Amino acid sequence: MSQRILVVEDEHQIAKILKIELEYEGYEVVVANDGKSGLEVALTEKLDLILLDVMLPGLNGLEVLRRVRKENSIIPVILLTARNMTMDKVSGLDQGANDYITKPFEMEELLARVRSCLRQNSLAANTSKIEGSMLSVGDLLINLETREVKRGGISISLTPKEFDLLVYLVSYKSKIVTRDSILFNVWGYEYEGETNVIDVYIRHLRKKIEEGFSTPIIHTVRGVGYTVRES
Repeated sequence: MSQRILVVEDEHQIAKILKIELEYEGYEVVVANDGKSGLEVALTEKLDLILLDVMLPGLNGLEVLRRVRKENSIIPVILLTARNMTMDKVSGLDQGANDYITKPFEMEELLARVRSCLRQNSLAANTSKIEGSMLSVGDLLINLETREVKRGGISISLTPKEFDLLVYLVSYKSKIVTRDSILFNVWGYEYEGETNVIDVYIRHLRKKIEEGFSTPIIHTVRGVGYTVRES
């Protein structure tokens, strides 16, 4: 069965091109041209991913995202943003977007990001089937169905990308994962930004899941990558 993607975009030409390109790749595509109708589709139909423009008439994309996340914490959402709207990108990621791409964009990059989000979501789902709905390392618990993380009974708030990174590391508990494997499996496309993006996310993760606790969870294997183990 084809994976279903919702495109919420008020510029009809862009929406048309996205629909054509995505359908050519084998996806089933639903298009909504404003925030209100996009939200209705997102909350009532079975979807595998949402491409969501930020600048929408009536109900803007960030508000659509906020309302979607209240009902569905799992479906991948990629924001389409204007190049100079940095605060929209930050706000979107904080509110639960999995990724963003700026306009104008190269279609191949957008398709790569779509594949990345779908693959990561599939990885989490498959891990859930294999391990059950929970992963754990020591007193750290990860609920793969609700995407909730707790350590010592304390809830920890992670961004979608931080969560994906943590799940990937914990899925290979006690094994070493290389930086290249993290880039491919968590970011999922040829990353063109700074190569220290992994270090930045690892630092954020460590701050959230280790500060205030007696034992570290993420360990650096110098020159190779990282490993997760119970100390």
